[in-house]
Amino acid sequence: MTIRDTALHRAVARVAALEFGFFGVEASIAIAIGSVALIADSIDFLEDASINLLIFVALGWSALARARLGGAMALILLLPTVGTLWVAWEKFNTPVPPAALPLTLTALAALAANAISAWLLAKHRHTGGSMVKAAFLSARNDMIANVAIMAAGIATAFTLSAWPDLGVGLAVALLNIGAAKEVWEAARTERRDARLGENA
Repeated sequence: MTIRDTALHRAVARVAALEFGFFGVEASIAIAIGSVALIADSIDFLEDASINLLIFVALGWSALARARLGGAMALILLLPTVGTLWVAWEKFNTPVPPAALPLTLTALAALAANAISAWLLAKHRHTGGSMVKAAFLSARNDMIANVAIMAAGIATAFTLSAWPDLGVGLAVALLNIGAAKEVWEAARTERRDARLGENA
């Protein structure tokens, strides 16, 4: 059985475009102000855009093929963790705080972008399989991260310390690990159900 849902196609295309565009904005600001948390979040936007592009391509595939790609999605969700840990190590060695106001305002804009993405995907998360669940979970988790980054920005303004930004950046990595685990388990269930369906 394949999924051919024009509404879902439109939703993932819009989300991919939004997330890719905001990746460029957030990455530029993150580099300019030296924020670990924003760098981690911008990598999430690039990852989310990639996932939604893959979903757009794979919606016409068989259930088993989609389930296998869902497993690959779980690994993709871990990629920002590697990038975050690398940047966090650099920041740990040179703990210079980022500019608090740009950090807070960029996180607020990112929250709005992720809220739109999650809203577009929410009604499809139970019908689109593990791939769509991966995209929805990532957008949802990014909203949580954005609120935390805003809090880090406020804390940075008061403390003039690099540690709030660094701590939130590492927390974003943990969120990605949890989302990857959920997607992997959903894809494994789909593979099992698809094989049972083929053998029935």
